[in-house]
Amino acid sequence: MKRRAFLASLVAAAAIPRASWADAGNPAYLAAAKDPSGGYALWGLSETGERLFSQSLPGRGHAATAHPIRPEAVAFARRPGTFALVIDCASGALTARLTPPEGRQFNGHGVYSEDGTVLFTSEVVAEGSEGRIGIWDAAQGYRRIGEFASNGIGPHEIRRLPGSEVLVVANGGIQTDPSDRTPLNLDRMRPNLSYLSPDGAVLDQVELPDMWQNSIRHLALGPDGLVAFAMQWQGDLAEPVPLLGLHRRGTEVILAEPKDAEMFAMQGYAGSIAFSPDGAEVAITSPKGGRVQAFSAEGAPLWSVPRADVCGLGPCAAGGFVATDGQGAVARVAAGRFEPLSSANLSWDNHLVALG
Repeated sequence: MKRRAFLASLVAAAAIPRASWADAGNPAYLAAAKDPSGGYALWGLSETGERLFSQSLPGRGHAATAHPIRPEAVAFARRPGTFALVIDCASGALTARLTPPEGRQFNGHGVYSEDGTVLFTSEVVAEGSEGRIGIWDAAQGYRRIGEFASNGIGPHEIRRLPGSEVLVVANGGIQTDPSDRTPLNLDRMRPNLSYLSPDGAVLDQVELPDMWQNSIRHLALGPDGLVAFAMQWQGDLAEPVPLLGLHRRGTEVILAEPKDAEMFAMQGYAGSIAFSPDGAEVAITSPKGGRVQAFSAEGAPLWSVPRADVCGLGPCAAGGFVATDGQGAVARVAAGRFEPLSSANLSWDNHLVALG
């Protein structure tokens, strides 16, 4: 009878419907924002910029990562941060709060394993900015179960190659003061793009010896595994520099340069990056320069759109991209056109995180 009851309980458990992203309104994007009162929250947005849900944050947010199966997201504090909040996006409940180990700081980004059982977080040792990747058991209450080196200084965004467990890490190369983020090593930076196994083994590494002051910051992945990386120049701006790199393992890096008239427009700063849904185009934004610039997947310049304080960027299902700005606008940006979708009395922060 005990065995029969046990089997019956298994059948009953299997019959219980599991929550999915449909239960959270099928959001297309996640984005952090500041409201007029000075409060912060993470928002779920539809493909047309409709606000579907929100979760208050204890401080300024940066990016988020979405669970691949259940309607759950982790919102990260702006670096250097000390909180990462696990949010049930269907109920709005805060289910866990992650805190880095003593002497560590979160660096604004994280990514799940393919099956969603493990969360990897970008971190630094506060003194010295040595990079670490934290490992959290997402299947068992987000218990911290380990860490490994990021293979560089100041890691920022971390992604996972499509259909694999290979992690891609943007090691920015900048050592910062742990209290106020003052750069301490701009004369000896060594940014790199690292490919790591889930246990921290270095599978590949890319450096830019002729542009060692170009800090590699943010990442986008094409559907075929092409890695695009956005950079922020830390040197003299007397001469314009490329801010977009493209790389595929086993090949040389392509540095994409904009058209001559656009060379200085970005002011040495790329804030966000995304591929179009078909992977044919990749774009970067600059809140400093007020620009969105698009390139082909081969690095050829295509078009540019001016927009003040634009930063968040993601793929648009209708083609092209969706962008957010500090004035609360959500817009489709495609073929050199800016098409408003929605507006809110919010200041959208740096990133627009696409789900799916």
